Amino acid sequence: MAQVFEAVAAQAGERLDVFVAQLMGVTRSRAATLIEEGRVRVDGAAPAKAGVKLKPGAAVWAELPDAAPAAAQAEDIPIDIRYEDDDVAVVFKPSGMVVHPAAGNETGTLVNALLARLDNLSGIGGEIRPGIVHRIDKDTSGLLLVAKNDRAHVSLSEQIKAHAVHRAYLAIVIGGFREDEGTVDAPIGRHPQDRKKMAIVPTGRTATTHWQVRERLRGATLVECRLTTGRTHQIRVHMASIGHPVLGDPVYGPKRSPWPVTGGQLLHAYRIGFKHPVTGEEMLFEADPEPRFLHWLEKLREA
Repeated sequence: MAQVFEAVAAQAGERLDVFVAQLMGVTRSRAATLIEEGRVRVDGAAPAKAGVKLKPGAAVWAELPDAAPAAAQAEDIPIDIRYEDDDVAVVFKPSGMVVHPAAGNETGTLVNALLARLDNLSGIGGEIRPGIVHRIDKDTSGLLLVAKNDRAHVSLSEQIKAHAVHRAYLAIVIGGFREDEGTVDAPIGRHPQDRKKMAIVPTGRTATTHWQVRERLRGATLVECRLTTGRTHQIRVHMASIGHPVLGDPVYGPKRSPWPVTGGQLLHAYRIGFKHPVTGEEMLFEADPEPRFLHWLEKLREA
């Protein structure tokens, strides 16, 4: 049965989508979709657009439809859950595993595994599915946040939007650095010629990566990268843009790599920190890289 919400606007000038998002406990984009679908009324009439400004005393009625069954099927795939409670879970995604089902990868994904392992999952987005609030690439390993209910999903999404979620990665990149640390602040968008790739483009979305040298290796460097934003392929694009592509990267690395790394880029999401969406407790988790990453780290330490 669909949920119905009713409230009276107290402040003049507040955007309708913002008001509906707060009222229903959903994301602003989800609220905008509901408005476009005609599931929101203001003083009994359908609003012209999501950005309409409310008048004080305006009566807002909104309907949240039931979540549709998930398209993905639960699969009994072993998955490393590092933490779980009634609201959130922190899982370790191995390299080589896709996060969401897509063309060519309908099964064997993290979503398929989570559907079999977790009892409750957020329904934001219109279907019953794992509330994965951020992603990492197929060949990147590391920690991911999962929201188990809509309240948690909204809170974690807002924390990410406000840059309040701490996300740090380890990467082995080609070449050495003169400096010990630095920042790449360059917008990222679709590559103008190759739509399968991302690139630094003037019309792209703001993207900031802070990097710090952790260890100087033989012809390479172990760096820590901290994200302020989370654009697609952000670290891979930014590090390549300053002449230090991630070792093993088949897309943004050199055509001829100095080392025969297989299995994709040596990039690992090793730390994630956030505020618990219900208790407010500061949570911090770390995970060591996979054996493949450690193998190359040791190999490049050889004199």
